[in-house]
Amino acid sequence: MTDSPTPTASRSIAVLTGFVILVFCTGTAEYLVAGVLPQLADDVGVSVPTAGQLVTAYALGVAVGGPVVTVATARLPRKGLAVGLGVLFLVGLLLTVTAPTFVLIIVGRVVSACAQATLFAIGLTTAANAMGPEKAGQAIAIVSSGLTVSTVLGVPLGSLLSSGSSWRLPFAVLAVVAALGTALLAVTMPRTAAPTTGVRDEIGTLLRGPVLLAVSTTVVGFAGVSIVFTYLVPLLTEVTGIASGVIPALLLAYGVGGFAGNLVAGRLADLSLGRTLTGVFVILIVTLLLFPLGAGTVPVMVVLVLVLGLLSTATIAPLQSLVLRHAGDAPTLSLAVNVGAFNLANAIGAALGGVTVAGGLLRWGGFFGAAFALAGLALTLLPLRIPAPTTHTAEESA
Repeated sequence: MTDSPTPTASRSIAVLTGFVILVFCTGTAEYLVAGVLPQLADDVGVSVPTAGQLVTAYALGVAVGGPVVTVATARLPRKGLAVGLGVLFLVGLLLTVTAPTFVLIIVGRVVSACAQATLFAIGLTTAANAMGPEKAGQAIAIVSSGLTVSTVLGVPLGSLLSSGSSWRLPFAVLAVVAALGTALLAVTMPRTAAPTTGVRDEIGTLLRGPVLLAVSTTVVGFAGVSIVFTYLVPLLTEVTGIASGVIPALLLAYGVGGFAGNLVAGRLADLSLGRTLTGVFVILIVTLLLFPLGAGTVPVMVVLVLVLGLLSTATIAPLQSLVLRHAGDAPTLSLAVNVGAFNLANAIGAALGGVTVAGGLLRWGGFFGAAFALAGLALTLLPLRIPAPTTHTAEESA
């Protein structure tokens, strides 16, 4: 046992830190608009609902642009690509900050979004390669922690920064942080040869049955959380009767739980991926079923919200590990698509949750969420039973 990390270990930590910073920035950029909508709409002369389409534009940029960028850059060396994507994300942020019109703000948002999925995927494979296959779950959880921290601190801090000033200020601060993360990768990330796999390998990997099943599990299973979480505030205030002043603290606790749940699930996935995924989905199903039943009791709902917070991100590391297990030597596109799958799940859950609320079923959304989680559990059992390829994912992908 040494008193300090070796130079190689220190360098790996620095590289992972760079990816965590950039993942934090992309996660914050994705949702920050929601906290500054009125100011942004007033500044560029559009309605608030119209300004809200900036969230949709970013999500589409991740879901559609991400895989396109991944395919187009499949043969590029990973360091140059990671740094280039960091610069692309930064360019989009700077365009957003300086754009005089709503159309140019949309362009800036889409440019930034196109970098997110591939950058996240490279971070995951780099981390898995650095920590070894026996710690792949922990590696994925570490990189994903940037995303969970953004939901806990990034968006609230961004809203706070814009209060009393311009909505552009938090985006400018985010650009500075993203520049630091990109510079850290440029300095510390080792150069490697270009991947020997190409576009056909990446697409072939994505089309494997177990990979498609794992991605489908992400969409279906995570949508169950989104159905409830999207309309959690009106549920707590209108049905449970919790004072609105208490809600921010409860949501902060939810976010902290998500941060902890992600890290714990990553460690457990390394011990037993199958048991971890099965256990998370079973507990998630039970929790969502209890939401409608306990909606009328404040103490019960407080506990359920905290438990849901722990479970909300506990599927990220295990599901990405499941994709990584079956992706062989060309995992980047599959991981990028799975990143987009989480965005798609959010969109589906929010839309279906809106339908239930419009139908007067606000209290009963948990039943619908549990149904999706149950379907996710059924889907995940299939790829878990299929043997992984003989060659491991993390060889040259990073």
